[in-house]
Amino acid sequence: MQGTAADLIKLAMIAVQAALAEQGRRTAMVMQVHDELVLEVPEAELGWAREAIPRLMAGVASLKVPLLAEVGVGPNWDEAH
Repeated sequence: MQGTAADLIKLAMIAVQAALAEQGRRTAMVMQVHDELVLEVPEAELGWAREAIPRLMAGVASLKVPLLAEVGVGPNWDEAH
């Protein structure tokens, strides 16, 4: 399962970055920590990020169980949890 999780987060990173570039967003992917993506999101794009990023991440594979992605918001990674 660990290998599968690594593959899924890589696919999620590709999907999120493609959407950011395609839409000309100012949101930036800062780093990946295990199964999490850390992004810097301008206030004006927060609504978009809360809706689109979990959808993009959860849509990278079709499995027998649903993939879920949650969003946390805060001034730093610790406070976003």
